[in-house]
Amino acid sequence: MFEQLGPLSLDTLRTFEAAARHSSFTAAALELGSTQPAVSQQIKRLEGQLKHRLFDRIYRGIALTEAGERLFQQVAEGFGSLENGLLELASHHQREVLEVATDFAFAAYWLMPRLHRFHQAYPNVDVSIVTGDRTPGALRGDTDIAIVFGDGRFPGHGHSHWLFNEEVFPVCSPRLMEGRSMPMSPASLRSLPLLHLRGAQGNRWFDWAGLFNALGISTAPAPGQLRFDNYTLLIQAAIGGQGVAIGWRHLVDGLIEQGLLCRPISGSVRSELGYHLLLPPRKRRGRMIEHFVAWLMTEQAQ
Repeated sequence: MFEQLGPLSLDTLRTFEAAARHSSFTAAALELGSTQPAVSQQIKRLEGQLKHRLFDRIYRGIALTEAGERLFQQVAEGFGSLENGLLELASHHQREVLEVATDFAFAAYWLMPRLHRFHQAYPNVDVSIVTGDRTPGALRGDTDIAIVFGDGRFPGHGHSHWLFNEEVFPVCSPRLMEGRSMPMSPASLRSLPLLHLRGAQGNRWFDWAGLFNALGISTAPAPGQLRFDNYTLLIQAAIGGQGVAIGWRHLVDGLIEQGLLCRPISGSVRSELGYHLLLPPRKRRGRMIEHFVAWLMTEQAQ
């Protein structure tokens, strides 16, 4: 049985799969807790055993040959089938745990208010929510599903599916607008205290300078007395009447419906960025993940 495998080991095939997926011996070594020379040596040994060159060594990297592409497809499918079998055996008569990674604001304002509907439909699945940075680089190796912000291109991080584009507009507490007529003109924002998010530009969020520019307000925004490094705290400050925040539609719609926030001006701005569902590479495509993805897309459609 399995005569064709001969002296090949699962460790060797695992090293090949990691190198092929990352297109890098160095990245494969980091993932496997090995070294670049050790990975290179294993690949060289594998090529000798198979009598086929699997990688072309190119400038600053590697690329799969035709034989390497064929082997990678078979090995990836084989590991996926093996992982599904092991997980099915391990989870028999046990509750399943799905790990979902996203940023804190999306978890707090969009995901959590809806998650009870998923639990009603799938009571045997526990959802573990891991919050962190908005970039896919913050994902952990055991993440099943991630919901991340960006343009949909996440090289090396798996397959992405669009959820919603970014649409932003100013929001504040209705108390802050007492005695003022609404909607105000965009230029009237200059007379209100603005709440700033530190690092917004680096994370590709709209900041006040970008929003003023998109709304056609020529004057630069005021520096602001309150600055936050956490979007959730910023929104709580807006609810508390501390000033005006930049509201992201899908995160603040519920707060507006509850009357906790209002829109002082009617204009909004869209960008090409938004939230995407990300399925990390080499993760099992079991029923648990399929159910959550289907539920998530249904919620998005609503």
